[in-house]
Amino acid sequence: MDKPFRRRDLLGIRDLSPAEITGILDTAETFREISNREVKKVPALRGKTVINLFFESSTRTRTSFEIAAKRLSADALNISVSASSLSKGETLLDTAMNLDAMAPDCIVVRHSSAGVPHQLAKVSKAAIVNAGDGANEHPTQALLDAMTIREHKGKVEGLEIAIVGDILHSRVARSNIHLMTKLGAKVRVAGPGTLVPLDFQHLVENGLTVSPNVEEAIRNADVVMILRIQRERQDSAYFPTLREYSIHYGLTNERLDLAKKDGIVLHPGPMNRGIEIASDVADSSRSLILDQVKYGVAVRMAVLYLSTGGSPTNN
Repeated sequence: MDKPFRRRDLLGIRDLSPAEITGILDTAETFREISNREVKKVPALRGKTVINLFFESSTRTRTSFEIAAKRLSADALNISVSASSLSKGETLLDTAMNLDAMAPDCIVVRHSSAGVPHQLAKVSKAAIVNAGDGANEHPTQALLDAMTIREHKGKVEGLEIAIVGDILHSRVARSNIHLMTKLGAKVRVAGPGTLVPLDFQHLVENGLTVSPNVEEAIRNADVVMILRIQRERQDSAYFPTLREYSIHYGLTNERLDLAKKDGIVLHPGPMNRGIEIASDVADSSRSLILDQVKYGVAVRMAVLYLSTGGSPTNN
């Protein structure tokens, strides 16, 4: 029988069971109302130390983890690569071992190379939380997306979810494909042929369809998730111009009308307005982009809490 989430590390969604995913989401639900209090703090992680170790630029994720730690009364420390000894030639392993010698309870890491959190987890006594590793996974983003969907749809199971855009370079897409199919959703992906991997069998066993075009992916969808064009990860010309991308693949109100009438729009941010998503769609009542940011704090509170020794049953 599946057990609630009791792992030390959160490295990805791929290895989690549906029960573990649900355990994290249920715990996040208990933390959600803390953000609405006058004093937004509980003593759940008092005396704990959380280090945010970010080798890539980030606004939402790093800030969200820092706020999450502080609302749990943990001490939070942010380290960016430009301010670290890595800029002086220190190896990643030596950096990890030096941080570990200071006895932090959790290290949240983002890196441009896939597998770095997994490497750190092998040498660190602290809990390691993956905040995005290359084009591999971004587990807490998928969890907050799932929480947003649950809050507005009441469930994930049985929903039709369209993921549109730069699938090839997207860690968000990979984590969401794992999570949504594990929870019983049907996922359709679409984008330029050059940006959709030819074979997804290594990602999921069932529940995934590669649609021939954006319109087919969106048609009758309950959720439309739009991905950013990740130009910083692209080493080739995957499409002619951004203008042509916008015309053929961007989410407009006309394309959104193909979804179910109560269909919702998600975007992990940052948005390229007028490219992958029209401003009038991003700012519409069907857009839950700011809700994703809001629920992200609760999800990251849950992950930090569970990774450092809590459990869904004793919150």
